[in-house]
Amino acid sequence: MPMKLIDRYGRLFGKVSLLDLGAGLILLCVLAGLFLLPGRSGTSLAQMTAAQPIEVDVLVLGLSTPTPQDLIPKGSTANFIIRNQPYGQITVKNVQVLPRTVTVSQPDGSVKALPDPRPEMAFSSNLLLTLEGRGQITNNGPVLGNTAIKVGTPVELEGKEYNFRASVIAVRPL
Repeated sequence: MPMKLIDRYGRLFGKVSLLDLGAGLILLCVLAGLFLLPGRSGTSLAQMTAAQPIEVDVLVLGLSTPTPQDLIPKGSTANFIIRNQPYGQITVKNVQVLPRTVTVSQPDGSVKALPDPRPEMAFSSNLLLTLEGRGQITNNGPVLGNTAIKVGTPVELEGKEYNFRASVIAVRPL
């Protein structure tokens, strides 16, 4: 009696199950698709432009150090993290220490900003940092690394002796 192509148990030549063969082919196709076809990068080719310098102003409030200009020197580099996504190294272009003031009512009803007299405020600093990195300008705005950066974006700056959070207040392509 000649051997049937598919027996009554659904096996090909009586050896391999058709279900196992189908599952193996699907798995092979999925693996080939993962390794041979390019994945999505998050930015379309139409949006990609050449990297260009981008300046980012960040505001740091309540940094606990009496001498922030010594801690973060102008021209130094630091690790820049945007929305918990590492960007890489960024250059500190400018450090401006903002004065700590309190509002004081005047007898005529006006309000003046005067230096904060509290002694504990000598160890708290507000800074305006200007940072420079390289990124792309897309239709949706500037992108540093693979992360869009806009006003209000939470960022983190990390150096040898510091790690603090800040907020973006301005972004400028150069």
